[in-house]
Amino acid sequence: MIYYKTEAEIALMRESALLVSKTLAHVAGLLKPGITTLSLDKIIGEFIRDHQAEPAFLNYKGYPYNSCISVNDVVVHGFPDKNELKEGDIISVDIGTLKNGYYGDHAYTFAIGDPGDDVMKLIRITKESLYKGIEKAVAGNRIGDIAFAIQEHTEKKHGYGVVRELVGHGLGRSMHEDPQVPNYGKRGSGPVLREGLVLAIEPMINMGKKEVYTEEDGWTVRTVDHKPSVHFEHDVCVRKGKADILSDYSIIEAVERTNPNLHTKD
Repeated sequence: MIYYKTEAEIALMRESALLVSKTLAHVAGLLKPGITTLSLDKIIGEFIRDHQAEPAFLNYKGYPYNSCISVNDVVVHGFPDKNELKEGDIISVDIGTLKNGYYGDHAYTFAIGDPGDDVMKLIRITKESLYKGIEKAVAGNRIGDIAFAIQEHTEKKHGYGVVRELVGHGLGRSMHEDPQVPNYGKRGSGPVLREGLVLAIEPMINMGKKEVYTEEDGWTVRTVDHKPSVHFEHDVCVRKGKADILSDYSIIEAVERTNPNLHTKD
C-alpha cells in the first residue's frame, strides 16, 4: 500500500531528513586517511542521539551498526570495521534517523584524496543522475520516469552499470514503504506519482558491470568485478510542478569543500 503524507507529516519528515544531512556534514569534517569506519560509526550514533533521535539502521532486521559505510567496490550495506581509510578511497556513508515517529534515510559518497579522474567522473555522473531522477518526481509522472532518467544518464550515456538488485523506496513511519523506485526502467511505467508521496531516490552506479553479490555476512554488497561503486540518496516529496527535496546536500558540500583531505573536483 502507498501512503501519502499530510503537510504536518511532511514537516516532521523534513526534520528527520535534515538530521541525516547534518550528521553527514559532521562526518564530512572528520574524514581523513587513517580514520576507521568503526570509529565513524560510533560518532554517527552519538551525534544522532545527541539530537533527540535514534539511529534507524541499528538492529533493523538484525543490522548491527548505526550506519552503512561502503568503501570502494562495496555498493551498499558495508559494515563499519577497524580498517583505516587511505588516500584514494571512496566512501559511501548511508544513514537513517528515527525522530518523532518518522524516518530520514539518505547517503553521500566522498573521495578521500584523489582516487583518479575516472572515479571522480563516476561520482559526478551518479550525483547528476540523482537530480535528474528527482526532476521527474512530480505529480502526474510515473515511477518509471524517475527510473528512466537515472538509467539514461548513467548507463546509456556513460556506459556505467546500474545495479538491478537494489532500489529506492517509499519512506515515512516505516523506513521502507511502497513503492519501490528502481534506477532503471521505461518512461511512463509504474505507479502514478501523487502529491504527498515521499521517496528515497538512490542511484547505485558501478564503474564496471552491473552485477553484484552479497558477502557471507548477509549484508555487504560488492561489485562482481570489484570496480568502484557510487551511491547517492535524497529524501524527496512529490509535488505539483517541482519535487520538494527534504534532505539538504548543501550543508554537506560546504564542509566537504573545507576539508583538505577530501577531493571534490574531477
